[in-house]
Amino acid sequence: MKDSSKIISHIYHDDDQSSLVIDKTEYGYSDSGWHIQTNQEHCEGVAKLAAEFAAEFGMSEWGRMLGLLHDRGKESNGFQAHIRRSSGFDPDAYSDAPSFHSYVGAILAHKLPYDQLFWLSNAIAGHHKGLYNLDELELKLTTPLPEEASQTIPDVPLSLPKLKLAPDDAAHLSRLLFSCLVDADWLDTENFIQPDKTASRGNFVTLKDLLSRLQQYRESLAALPPSPINVLRNEIQTRCEEAAANKPGFFELTVPTGGGKTIASIIWAINHAIRFNKKRIIIAIPFTSIIVQTAATLRKIFGDENVIEHHSAINNSTDNPRSLLACENWDAPIIVTTNVQLFESMFSNRPSACRKLHSIVNSVVILDEVQTLPLTFLQPIVNAMKTYAKLFGTSFLFCTASQPILDGDRQGCNGALFKGIDRKNIRNIIGDDLQLHNKLRRVSLSIDPNLHTYTTLAQELKKHKRTLCVVNSRRHALELYKALKMSDSDNVLTFHLSRSMCSAHILSTINKIKEILAYSDKGIRVISTQLIEAGVDIDFPVVYRQLSGLDSILQAAGRCNREGKLKNGTAIVFSLQDEKEIGALRIAADAMKDMISLYPTSDWFSPDTMRLYYERLYHKTPDFDKENIENLLGNPKSCQFEEASKKFSLINDTGINIIVNFENSEDLINQLKYSGPSRKLSRQLGRFSVNIPERTFKEFRKAGLIEEPFPGFFFIPLKSQYDPYMGLKPENDYIEQLLTI
Repeated sequence: MKDSSKIISHIYHDDDQSSLVIDKTEYGYSDSGWHIQTNQEHCEGVAKLAAEFAAEFGMSEWGRMLGLLHDRGKESNGFQAHIRRSSGFDPDAYSDAPSFHSYVGAILAHKLPYDQLFWLSNAIAGHHKGLYNLDELELKLTTPLPEEASQTIPDVPLSLPKLKLAPDDAAHLSRLLFSCLVDADWLDTENFIQPDKTASRGNFVTLKDLLSRLQQYRESLAALPPSPINVLRNEIQTRCEEAAANKPGFFELTVPTGGGKTIASIIWAINHAIRFNKKRIIIAIPFTSIIVQTAATLRKIFGDENVIEHHSAINNSTDNPRSLLACENWDAPIIVTTNVQLFESMFSNRPSACRKLHSIVNSVVILDEVQTLPLTFLQPIVNAMKTYAKLFGTSFLFCTASQPILDGDRQGCNGALFKGIDRKNIRNIIGDDLQLHNKLRRVSLSIDPNLHTYTTLAQELKKHKRTLCVVNSRRHALELYKALKMSDSDNVLTFHLSRSMCSAHILSTINKIKEILAYSDKGIRVISTQLIEAGVDIDFPVVYRQLSGLDSILQAAGRCNREGKLKNGTAIVFSLQDEKEIGALRIAADAMKDMISLYPTSDWFSPDTMRLYYERLYHKTPDFDKENIENLLGNPKSCQFEEASKKFSLINDTGINIIVNFENSEDLINQLKYSGPSRKLSRQLGRFSVNIPERTFKEFRKAGLIEEPFPGFFFIPLKSQYDPYMGLKPENDYIEQLLTI
């Protein structure tokens, strides 16, 4: 074997990394062009970064210990032979010892008395694979150490954190330490192998700089002609600015449509962050269609370079290298992401997902449209927020027009219990005295008991030149759209929106609808599922909404007379004879039926009515933690990290994602065939995917409609299978074509 006096952690040759020039000739190897990072260099570099990250929550020395021990196993003969041989540095290098390395540092870490809860050992053992279930880890820690491995434990003065930990806190603290190690490990490795990439990271402006840009934007708003709505919006913004001085924790911002909720929330967030030295603002949104809209507004204020979008539907062609890097660990001042990305990361065991978690520490999180949080995961979500607020200095803003109940204890059905946040710990930014639900009322809401069929509903919709109809499912949207098109003889444009369409198609359709509404007087009817009703900036004089939860009904009503151009808009609630809602949709609809029966004369826009509705909804909910996440993570000495990660999934779709032939997706598929998947390509293809039931997938595959251009990627090349108006056809179009030949 070549010179073995150095313990190699990473190695590459100029032929492989020709763009990188690093002078490592001091190692004295006769072969020029080899660049070596010793294990000591790497571990010291990781320890320095991990200590900086963990210092944010008072555990700097723990981060340093993680860094120093994490790659101790690379000292083994097996690993050294493997890296020399696989890199080509020494093709003759050989050892019959195993080459894996993570468990060595984990075993040493577990010898420390402070590792009773496996905070050190699990992070080290899992820094490539992911956090282990603790029963599995305990077995792994009994593996004999290689004889040549140093068993010296670094002299780092560890001390237990001065934190009052509840059982639910321990798993999150373990994940945060894991996050610090993983990000530090990847960053130090990147800095050695790809320093040009490292140079592209960071260098963002400060939040104080962004505040000055926000103030300039507010000054431009102040220059607008005075009007009652502008005066009210200014009052809302002023209260948000004042509330920013309240100590970190939980906050509520309940603003009906038209009150400027997005700008008001960012005014609170940036002022709160600066006052309490928070690092960044993270805005979590339920739907990608809202994210694009919100991010565009924030970019207009703060500049493209300071607002990072992290979600599956982003168009990478508009990203720059720095923003793509910031998606990896959220080291930007403003992050706009999804609820799925935020909360599934909080419960993940995977290194790539957990890497960003330490960036949530000492930050501000805005939960926009907070009412969309799934009730069946509400308990673990609220528990996580309690931990992040208590241990990690994170402030949360619950932002919506229809505020759910997140405080106190609530009894569900079948013995289910929701344990919420202590009411005294949630500050309400807008007091009842402002009476926003009255001052911003632009719609009359009524319930029509006579609209039961697609035919009668279609006839009702045709009475209006411009109308939006929101239904509960793809099937309802498709059937109603067809019913309208069959009788469409009045030159009114009819649009369909549902998840039968890929994200790129949905966004382009929404933009077309907005353009027609803003710049023409054409008649337009839109049939949509609920994807349009939360936060999408769209305005119709008349809106119809299929019976659902009160929060959804009010969100749909928020698309009616949104700009206040009419004295009053009209929102109508209807039911269909063949309604077959299941799960959360059924529970919400049943709760609303109770409200209509018990309180038929209610003011549906009143916060008091909304609270009554949520009381009914929670009472009908069978489980607030359907996957028993609390049981999996509640015992600090037996946490099942891998199991919890698998079970914590906020996306209800149990089907299979199919890439459809729309716009340039076929070109991307050809790239996939040629070069395989990359992070960027996978995200681009995600914009053209549709989730279908497994039954439909099997039917399509049996008929030969589905290709698999790369393992795990499924593509329907037949253009006619994807309708330019309705999206993916649920029936087999290819067979229908054959029958007509």
